[in-house]
Amino acid sequence: MKEKMELLKKELKEKLESVSDLKTLNELKTTYLGKKGPIGELSSMMGSLSIEEKKNFGKALNDLKTEVTALLEDVRVSLEEKELNRKLESEKIDVTLPSTKVRVGGVHPITRVIEEVEDLFISMGYDVVEGPEVEEDLYNFEKLNLPKGHPARDSQDSFYITNELLLRTQTSAVQARTMEANKEKGPIRMICPGKTYRRDNDDATHSHQFHQIEGLVVDENVSLADLKGTLEVFAKKMFGETREVRFRPSFFPFTEPSIEVDVSCFKCGGEGCSLCKGTGWIEILGSGMVHPNVLRDCGYDPEKYTGFAFGIGPERVAMLKYGINDIRNFYTDDLRFLNDFNRTEGGK
Repeated sequence: MKEKMELLKKELKEKLESVSDLKTLNELKTTYLGKKGPIGELSSMMGSLSIEEKKNFGKALNDLKTEVTALLEDVRVSLEEKELNRKLESEKIDVTLPSTKVRVGGVHPITRVIEEVEDLFISMGYDVVEGPEVEEDLYNFEKLNLPKGHPARDSQDSFYITNELLLRTQTSAVQARTMEANKEKGPIRMICPGKTYRRDNDDATHSHQFHQIEGLVVDENVSLADLKGTLEVFAKKMFGETREVRFRPSFFPFTEPSIEVDVSCFKCGGEGCSLCKGTGWIEILGSGMVHPNVLRDCGYDPEKYTGFAFGIGPERVAMLKYGINDIRNFYTDDLRFLNDFNRTEGGK
């Protein structure tokens, strides 16, 4: 028996020397270790042996299986290594070749302005609130002290869907929704960035679709001084620490008093130039103290609570901040324009 086992090992070794692929190796494995193979035949002879012979023969047979398995495994590892080296050689990449430049996107200038404004007001304790773009007339106008027939509605020529639904003309509608939803009628400090829509002829400074960032603070003893201080922080953050802020009387139906806010020209330092049209000042936003009628219609007692509101136009801020002279550039998807704001490619 031992001689037969030795012959089997010798025969397998000779055959393994000529194996050049894994398929042939697997066939040899099946041939020698399969049930009908020579080792399987040796196992079937166990039944005719005595107990003592079975012990010796069984040990020798197990040793044979172990050796055969080891021989096959050594060849398998060697063949896989050769195959891997062949693939590495045939599929290698020349990393010294010039690469193909992949164009990647950058943050849109309007998005950058909105995120900068959000970061500023979040740091001041404001919440960021969202509202629907398809709005009810009730919130877009009536609860903001603009009842049906009010002449100020004409200045916000609107996209009506039905008699009571329209594309919102201002994010101020979220003011009314936020105050009405505050069942406890406690303090509010929020901003709402979003898209707004008005019937307008598109040109270098006007668009039928634009963005607003509405701000609202409601609490006891809120004053115009609080509004002034807040907007001074905003102006210095967005346009530079040396900026001065000027307030001018104005009119908005939902605030009283209402004020327009100018910032000293950051191009000429207030001396007068083409950007500020020789005045030394640039208008940046509208604001004012929340009208008592608005507070009342939204469930707040105007005898106890006061508040202020402001509306920032991100397009206008971006145009002033980055020297953009045509609002239409924001919506053309011109990569030459957008790449100016891609920081990864040395943009602004």
